[in-house]
Amino acid sequence: MSPNGAGFEAGSDNGQAAATVPLSSYRDRYRDGSSVRSAIDAVLAQLAALDDPAVVIGDPLVAQARERADALDQMPASSAAELPLFGIPFVVKDNIDVAGASTTAACPSFGYLAQRDAVAVARLRAAGAIPVAKVNLDQFATGLVGTRSPYGTPRNPVHPTLVPGGSSSGSAVAVARGLVPFALGTDTAGSGRVPAALCELVGVKPTPGRVPNTGSVPAVRRIDCITVFASNVADARSVAAVMAGPDPGDPWSSEPGPLAAPVRRLGIPSGLAAYCDEPVAVAFAAYVASLAETQPALELVEVDIAGLLEVGSWLYGGPFTAERAVAVGAFLAAGPTDADPVVASIITGSMAATATDAYAAEYRLVAARREHAALWNDVDALLLPTIPGVTTPEQVAADPIGANSALGRFTTFTNLLGLAAVALPGPRRADGMPNGVQLIGPAWSDEPLADLAMGLLGENHASWPPTPVGPGEQSLVVVGAHLSGMALNHQLTRRGARLLAATTTAAAYRLFALPGTTPPKPGLQRVAEGGSAIAVEVWALGEAAFGSFVAEVPPPLAIGSVELADGSWHNGFVCEPYALEDAPEVTRFGGWRAYLEQR
Repeated sequence: MSPNGAGFEAGSDNGQAAATVPLSSYRDRYRDGSSVRSAIDAVLAQLAALDDPAVVIGDPLVAQARERADALDQMPASSAAELPLFGIPFVVKDNIDVAGASTTAACPSFGYLAQRDAVAVARLRAAGAIPVAKVNLDQFATGLVGTRSPYGTPRNPVHPTLVPGGSSSGSAVAVARGLVPFALGTDTAGSGRVPAALCELVGVKPTPGRVPNTGSVPAVRRIDCITVFASNVADARSVAAVMAGPDPGDPWSSEPGPLAAPVRRLGIPSGLAAYCDEPVAVAFAAYVASLAETQPALELVEVDIAGLLEVGSWLYGGPFTAERAVAVGAFLAAGPTDADPVVASIITGSMAATATDAYAAEYRLVAARREHAALWNDVDALLLPTIPGVTTPEQVAADPIGANSALGRFTTFTNLLGLAAVALPGPRRADGMPNGVQLIGPAWSDEPLADLAMGLLGENHASWPPTPVGPGEQSLVVVGAHLSGMALNHQLTRRGARLLAATTTAAAYRLFALPGTTPPKPGLQRVAEGGSAIAVEVWALGEAAFGSFVAEVPPPLAIGSVELADGSWHNGFVCEPYALEDAPEVTRFGGWRAYLEQR
């Protein structure tokens, strides 16, 4: 069994999932001359004809989606090229505001007309994406099953006997059925990952604070995360990058922390069978065994996860649930008739917690964060199953609390401890049921996790070029602090740059560590003989973004021309010769990232 789940398809014999749709399918369509309006009309028609009434809340956003599509069609090609998500439709979990649409959090009597977009939605819209619908969820984002909504339970597209997972049920189902290339969800206890596993999708859950929550209905406000569902890691990470960055309206949002190293040591849970169903344990063991063949650079390290799972149990088993009551407790205490009884009992019941209980729990959590931070001295990331088993609506009805809690066994600790995560589909269990794994890393390890996730799923971005430079774009070769996950990569992502390739230069370069630079930077020099191939990345930027980027490049660095291993030439970082006279040469490491790891 390959670690990318090769051999399983998007739907089982019992399932009814449509093929998922990557962002590239829309980009290709627009490059071939199709209008945005025709593409959006096709999506709206699919939504109108959808055979599952529990996916979309309210009517699709027809008028505003068409208006935006028409505006994009009138945009000059040079301006369109500046938008990394030009004409891409998406759906929004209905606890996140979209201007002009109702936000219900799956409780109709709670609903209000949003006057402005949530910040995450506004950033996506500014990047060219088009919201086309609001979608279902477990009411007030309180649940991991997808059944706690008066709008009904969306059908699981992979195996209709199962719940779709929650609370971001409609978001996951919409992507799994191929209605849109990506969807926004939220994750407090696992709501951006559990549905990804049950619907066989990628779910990117950022570090808490990376994406601001301004304009969303809070659950546990301090640790809520707006998440992305997509068919592949590259798409999900690019959407998350567009949304990232602090916002004054969310005091918990922040700038990225220190640079996280690439994942080399991967933690594997010891004694896993004690925490999950046998088919999950068997599938996971086969997955891990295959890593030795397909990922030889990874060092697998056994980790005891009992303490992490104990922390996770506090999220619903302690006074942290009372934070949900801060947001909607008074509303539910009034007894609205459309409140889900399980959700109402959880939230109103939490109001019995005292201030003493809350402080004691916070002290315990702070101590746990310090204790478990030591884990990252031994490993760079953890690999865990996403869910310990599968669940049917009947099982949820028989034990609504227990069935829900079980689904979150491997996910609830992550936000409490401030961690990042990426959920990946497959491999399927031997009984054909959907399954999933997740990569979990310390705060601000988002990019290294995404890099590894792409490798595990076999998403090839190592050959030049997997996608062409688009009209009005400029290519840029980066060699040092602007590489993915490094300290200055945000200077690219905030401009909507997209990663085209991880490759090498021609064997005609030397690499030096420039002294006195903050953050540390390399200097790349082309030589007539004695050179080597140096690891680089190739990015694409719109022409205006490229111009503004070049204007910020400080001497002795400059943008010149760099030859790649395939003989092609591109804009790229070079260095003035005078700065290299006293700089130590690091060519032998083969690249800046490898040098930083070894120094």
